[in-house]
Amino acid sequence: MYSYSDFDAAFVAERNRQFRAQVERRIDGSLTEDEFKPLRLMNGLYLQLHAYMLRVAVPYGTLSAAQMRQLAYIAERWDKGYGHFTTRQNIQFNWPQLRDVPDMLDALAEVQMHAIQTSGNTIRNVTADHFSGAAADEVADPRPVAELIRQWSTDHPEFQFLPRKFKIAVTGSQADRAVIRAHDIGLRVLERNGEQGYEVIVGGGLGRTPMIGKTLTEFLPKADLLPYLEAIVSVWNLLGRRDNKFKARIKITVHENGIDEIRRLVDDRFAETRTAFSGVDQEMLRAIEAQFAAPAFKQSGTEAYDTAYDADPVFRSWADTNLTAHRADGYAIVQISLKAHGATPGDASAEQMRVMADLAEQYAHGELRVSHEQNIVLPHVHKSDLPQIHAVLQQHGLATANIGLISDIIACPGMDYCALATARSIPIAQQIATRFDDLKREHEIGDLKIKISGCINACGHHHVGHIGILGLDRAGVENYQITLGGDHTENAALGQRTGPGFPAEEIVGAVETIVDTYLDIRTSAEETFIETFRRTGMAPFKAALYPEKEEKRDAA
Repeated sequence: MYSYSDFDAAFVAERNRQFRAQVERRIDGSLTEDEFKPLRLMNGLYLQLHAYMLRVAVPYGTLSAAQMRQLAYIAERWDKGYGHFTTRQNIQFNWPQLRDVPDMLDALAEVQMHAIQTSGNTIRNVTADHFSGAAADEVADPRPVAELIRQWSTDHPEFQFLPRKFKIAVTGSQADRAVIRAHDIGLRVLERNGEQGYEVIVGGGLGRTPMIGKTLTEFLPKADLLPYLEAIVSVWNLLGRRDNKFKARIKITVHENGIDEIRRLVDDRFAETRTAFSGVDQEMLRAIEAQFAAPAFKQSGTEAYDTAYDADPVFRSWADTNLTAHRADGYAIVQISLKAHGATPGDASAEQMRVMADLAEQYAHGELRVSHEQNIVLPHVHKSDLPQIHAVLQQHGLATANIGLISDIIACPGMDYCALATARSIPIAQQIATRFDDLKREHEIGDLKIKISGCINACGHHHVGHIGILGLDRAGVENYQITLGGDHTENAALGQRTGPGFPAEEIVGAVETIVDTYLDIRTSAEETFIETFRRTGMAPFKAALYPEKEEKRDAA
């Protein structure tokens, strides 16, 4: 994984020094909150409902064991003993005192981490497939190019005051695990005739006006990537709406101008930017790629795994649900669920962080990943070590066998923390998970993605959930809209609204009705929820959710 250069270390240290002085001026009253706001946002510090919140960048979701331990230390030393992993592959600390934030940033710098560009109208933390470098279906590890983009975009003089925030995601597989079609720019590494390049997708995004991104170019040669990205962002920076923040994202610019006109403008700008790089970016990329060499995979038998799998039904259930095929023989990718039934999705205690760091160091070549689904991944684990790993995870509440199941819910912090939220997300996620755990139906239901947002900004990705739940305020009462049929994968789709929303006390029952309907109408146990929905459409689910409307229609 990437290691800071002397320049990186000096840059972060200087930013931290500047911010420490700014915090001191805010505390002594030299800066008003309005004056301080843009300065703190440049350093990932938000003011939420009850306290400040520090959002820490985890570039392309990759952490070392040492970094995870430092996050645990920060959680205990300056927060309330836990951190919240987000759909942007970051971690948030929800309760820091303002006077402590400079010390937190210095502690992050000790392990080559920071909070730069995790907020504000700039290019945010670049995300990637959480199986990068390990997936069996991968064309190439996308993390080196994600790191190149991070270096190019950090403090880019032209792109610090964009019309709105800007998000880039990268995948190296045909299977999209990075939600690239719901980003401002999505990149997919591919090969044609032995040459590596990228499909470039532009104009995706969720929030108030959800849109699926459109392909700007089907194949961009590897050497052209940075000048092409510079062209895209430059064009949007000029065209993007600054008169209305709700229409400022690039998805609106693409929609208003059309993909063909955007392509023409980008190509014109690309003709200029292409000469400016002179190949220096490719020299940088080659140096970065050398730091992402695969670990030395061990060659040994898998008898211990085979024995445990045959003898222990609890281990077998976990292995069937939480393991994914690895590109190296004898290895597996381990997904650690941060969704124990009734727990807050994405939260991990300092103790749990240390446990995961220890496991990574002992069994996983020192690497961890944060997934956009708010779980933690051990990307390189030999199967012979899986029984020991599972036993340790069980001792610390981390062995829930529910990856991809109905209780593996994505949920934003909602009104429990967020100043923008209009309804709660966390309690709804907890209630749904607990209900289906009590019913012991998760494995019968199979693959089903529920995503919950506490406001229209869609931090919980509800638009692309198989079942999406959006919490809204209706005359001071929490009300929850449901969408069905969303998909975050390579078959990306936006969910369709079922109809009127449900009060908080009815939303769990509504989800159960949807699930019961699916189980009744699926053609076999192998037909997943999304497959059933695509086959039948909304009608049977709508009839089950709103029977009184069906009765009125029949009577008429």
